[in-house]
Amino acid sequence: MTNTDVRTAAEDPGPGAYAAARLSLLQRGARPGPPRRKALAALTDDWLNGLFTAAAGSPRGLALVAVGGYGRGELSPRSDLDLLLLHDGSTPAAAIARVADRIWYPVWDLGLDLDHSVRTLAETRRTADDDLRAQLGLLDARHLAGDRGTTAALRTTVLADWRNQAPARLPRLRELCEERAARAGELPYLLEPDLKEARGGLRDATALRAVAASWLADAPREGLDDARRRLLDVRDALHLTTGRATDRLALQEQDQVATALGLLDADTLLRQVYEAARTLSYAADVTWREVGRVLRSRSVRPRPRALLPSRRPVDRAPLAEGVVEQDGEAGLARTARPERDPVLTLRAAAAAAQAGLPLSPHTVRRLAATAPPLPTPWPAEARDQFVILLGAGRAAVPVWEALEAEGLVSRLLPDWERVRCRPQRNAVHTWTVDRHLVETAVHAASLTRRVSRPDLLLVAALLHDIGKGWPGDHSVAGEVITRDVAARLGFGRHDTAVLATLVRHHLLLVETATRRDLDDPATVRAVAEAVGSHAILELLHALTEADALATGPAAWSAWRDSLVTGLVGRVGAVLAGQGEQEPGAPAPTAEQERLAFEAHRTRGPVLTLHARAEALADGGADDTASGPDTGQEPPLGVELVLALPARPAQGAQERYAMGVLPAVAGVLALHRLTVRTAELGGVSPPRGLDGAARTARTTVADDPSRVLLLNWRVAAEYGSPPQADRLRADLVRALDGSLDLRARLAERDAASPRRRGITAPQPRVRVAPAASRHATVIEVRAQDTPGLLHRIGLALEADGVRVRSAHVSTLGANAVDAFYVTDATGRPLGEEAAGRVAKGVEEALRG
Repeated sequence: MTNTDVRTAAEDPGPGAYAAARLSLLQRGARPGPPRRKALAALTDDWLNGLFTAAAGSPRGLALVAVGGYGRGELSPRSDLDLLLLHDGSTPAAAIARVADRIWYPVWDLGLDLDHSVRTLAETRRTADDDLRAQLGLLDARHLAGDRGTTAALRTTVLADWRNQAPARLPRLRELCEERAARAGELPYLLEPDLKEARGGLRDATALRAVAASWLADAPREGLDDARRRLLDVRDALHLTTGRATDRLALQEQDQVATALGLLDADTLLRQVYEAARTLSYAADVTWREVGRVLRSRSVRPRPRALLPSRRPVDRAPLAEGVVEQDGEAGLARTARPERDPVLTLRAAAAAAQAGLPLSPHTVRRLAATAPPLPTPWPAEARDQFVILLGAGRAAVPVWEALEAEGLVSRLLPDWERVRCRPQRNAVHTWTVDRHLVETAVHAASLTRRVSRPDLLLVAALLHDIGKGWPGDHSVAGEVITRDVAARLGFGRHDTAVLATLVRHHLLLVETATRRDLDDPATVRAVAEAVGSHAILELLHALTEADALATGPAAWSAWRDSLVTGLVGRVGAVLAGQGEQEPGAPAPTAEQERLAFEAHRTRGPVLTLHARAEALADGGADDTASGPDTGQEPPLGVELVLALPARPAQGAQERYAMGVLPAVAGVLALHRLTVRTAELGGVSPPRGLDGAARTARTTVADDPSRVLLLNWRVAAEYGSPPQADRLRADLVRALDGSLDLRARLAERDAASPRRRGITAPQPRVRVAPAASRHATVIEVRAQDTPGLLHRIGLALEADGVRVRSAHVSTLGANAVDAFYVTDATGRPLGEEAAGRVAKGVEEALRG
């Protein structure tokens, strides 16, 4: 568009000159983007100014005002014009009507959409009071023609009213945003998104401007303007491509819009749209959370100074080491040093998700700016915290989004970048590839009680479609990527192979069940050969269900569920005969022999407590598992080795006031020590004081007079672990009954701050069939909570069973424990008794 075109449009208020100048601008004038929108708004301003001047001259108390998107100067090619003819009431109504007609009709003659009104300032205020949408449009009022003082009075009054009414109006605005999102969906994940109405769209950008204008809160600024500009650019291209005033980016028009914007293809276009929408969605989440906090603080009436407590209440409750809860968010403790703690990012994310809290935006920014990268492979604590985050289910989603907003997910998992914001052009899929992976982990979190390795299920759920960022079969590519990612995360060779198998065959069960003849033995044998073990089969079954549930409502049904379950049963029958055996215990170490000797000699507990260096990642693959089929090295923490006689010294009670297992577990819980792994067994007493004769590892039930040996890996919830002397003193008191553990633990729980937390799956306790010839195996799968092992021990003790050995593992936030129990004579329990014991433990954990 030339200067002559602009001058002609300004000098000739008729629609012809403006139409020609407008067409020239849109077809071959200013470059697309903000410059063209600005030029189109300026051209329209000049034309409307000419119409107003020709109709009204320069009257006092009469002004033409642009509101809404036009007021912001955001004119897309097919945008409507939002105009207000404002007057002070001094001009006769007939004269105002004539002016209005001479402005509105030329606009209509051009076929432009027009949203118009004629009001006094008082009428405008009343309309704003009655209609929140009208009030939002007035916040962007801009003078076009006439009396500037009248427009200035409108702006001053509207902004003052908005700020005075904000505490009442902002909650309603939030409701409107939520209602709109429910109708139009989430822009970052829609294949045919509405750029304006969907969550994360242009309406949300306008709402954020309104919140900022209230002076109550403000949105995160970084990336916000660029995100808004990107959506406006796409809408401009969509208008020109379709020739319609539409905001819906339909599939059939995406290639043309991409070409108009100079992009490679429609997928590239959608990824840019999704990235912009996620920026706006995250900013909206943070802003509305801040609005709620401010409004809550204003609703609390200040109490008279005389009524205030003398000691300031604690407002920062600890969640984990270096992580606290404050003002309804998870943030960093004052003593946290993220620049020295590479695991802090994952620890903060896991703690926030488990507590059902959002991560503070300031915390996420600080972590992104200062936290060093994790070493490769990751330390065990980092892997453990990552699994805890994934296992939080739905509560993990906003935490994950906060990490993504600052680029932390791609920093932790570089391969994530290829699937981030990647669309899935399949009507069955609801989400983009990356969000589908997160949603699969969310559904997998509810299925963790069905598998013996919930950590592998959660990680496989997050990675099963990671190959979609690469050419070729995504399952094949995903297997290769998963091996690399698993090694980075620090999984051993065995676990890495399991994860790779799950990703490679994540479609095997559903495709076989729905497309093959399940009565053909060759079909079932082929699946059994691909799976290889019962452990992988149960993981694959759970992964298949989680994947389908995360895909969309059309991907899973009762019919598919029954087919897959039937196939799993047949494959399980083929794999039968690989029953579990009681895990063997390694020979006692020199330190354990020494502790056993001291316990036998003193007839009292002896323990050591010291930091334990983490095993190498490769070492965890082929070593004896520390729990039931764990296949991984124990996490970094503190090792507690405890030896004590199975019976007290002569003259004491016939048996301990509390059993060993609940007593030790209760004392650890009292000192805020989380049990990561635990082994309970026994050793033969020394044959001579010279210690020449080696002790032999045995089981508790073989001879109750022998020394019990407990090897625990524990970690402090926060702070430093207690001294060994304090632990021993409390343990002695717990065993002889002078320490009321139940009461002390109840007091501690009552003193802890109440928070929402996640809703974990219900615990599952079962009798493992044919797991051991010498004992009955009680398997417990539950959410790891303070005192969990203490409650299990009490329940087993109440049923009068002996614990032959115990194998305890905490995998992420899930406890997977196996207890080998016998009756008083040392024999396995009968079927009825075993069922009763399992039911009693489960009821104790549910209560």
